[in-house]
Amino acid sequence: MTADNRVTISRPEDILGFIPHALGHWPKESLVAITLRGQTLGATLRVDLPPDRSERVLAVYSRRIAEYLEADHDADGALLAFFSDDGWEDGGIVRGNVPLLEALELVLARRGRALRDAWFIGSEYWRSAFCTDVSCCPIPGRPVDQILDSRLNAEMVFRGSSVRESPRLLGPEDEPAVDPEFLGAEAATLEEMLRRWQSKKTFEEMLDVWIRVLDSGLPEEIDLEAAAFLRASLRVPAWRDAVVVLAAAGQGVARGGAEAFRFFSPEGDDEEALLIPPGLRPLPQAKGTSPAVGKSPAAGKSPAGGTAPRGKPPRTAAADINALRYGDVLLGLYPDNPDWERLSALDRVLARLSRRGGGEGRAAALTIRGWIQWCQGSGSFADEFFSRADAEQQGYRLAELLAEVVRRGTVCGWAKSKTSAWRKFGGEAA
Repeated sequence: MTADNRVTISRPEDILGFIPHALGHWPKESLVAITLRGQTLGATLRVDLPPDRSERVLAVYSRRIAEYLEADHDADGALLAFFSDDGWEDGGIVRGNVPLLEALELVLARRGRALRDAWFIGSEYWRSAFCTDVSCCPIPGRPVDQILDSRLNAEMVFRGSSVRESPRLLGPEDEPAVDPEFLGAEAATLEEMLRRWQSKKTFEEMLDVWIRVLDSGLPEEIDLEAAAFLRASLRVPAWRDAVVVLAAAGQGVARGGAEAFRFFSPEGDDEEALLIPPGLRPLPQAKGTSPAVGKSPAAGKSPAGGTAPRGKPPRTAAADINALRYGDVLLGLYPDNPDWERLSALDRVLARLSRRGGGEGRAAALTIRGWIQWCQGSGSFADEFFSRADAEQQGYRLAELLAEVVRRGTVCGWAKSKTSAWRKFGGEAA
């Protein structure tokens, strides 16, 4: 990171103005914790405030927050912001949250994360959690406009950042089109794919298509056949998961995981090639040039160049590792640093595909977009996508599983580390 990318924070209003930009929305009934590395802001964590304030619940809640913050190994301090609209007129905002504040301060100190400061923030007022001087901390509090008018908030807006009033990403413009012709083309393409989804050759061709799409983008208008192909490929669960792994960890991991899970049938490679729409085919190569990166090996050949054995290969230690890596990618545990550029490209492509029509294809696109949001550290946005996916295709299994992960408060592995976490602004705040 260069010094030109830094934003300087000098007042509490700047810190509190930075939080909504970091999250993408103004938090509601939330605790936001920020780690500190000396005078530099580190990781940002948002979780719902606990509705139950019993001593036992507060102890468990505080330990969980401290464990999350420990993932920032270089941190030596923390800041806390309590966002709530309850109890501002009668002082209940302080009385209701002080027990939680004290529990958090105690457990953070035990784990070497000194609590440097804390604030209560509502829709109209904000105040320091520790200030009792009414001359600087009047009752009910200081106007929120001080945060909205802060220098840092103005700088974030100037940089192109925007803050939503609530954690919602999907608007009327994201509603699916009603296009029977497209849905018919998608269904026909899916039928062809399901006949040969266990073909290694077909699988490699599908990965090649997606790698070209993610690395080169799509034209402004995706033609019907291309959009139908991409959406149909997401309706084959094994292929859908491979696309996710491909974007985050690369084609080799996607291929290795598919082989480890024994997706492929030995008879499948004798089938004819997958019918790829013209808009998704690779550009013709000049004579004498090298094959495109990611090109699959010839049918009947192993990646190492030998003849591929017929029948199901025996389980090996390498296969077991590849299978574990598939799951680790979905939890943000592998690789050490995901390909955020490809994941962002995948999100943009899925946003366009999800608007082409409803049904299972839209549910798949919404679910993967929710997973990307979770990987970026936004559980609220992720939950919105998972809920919409379930509404589109009731009981959509992947959406249910990932929603449960979010509800349990699990943080994506990549979001826990400053070296691998997604950065909205590409830098830090000091």
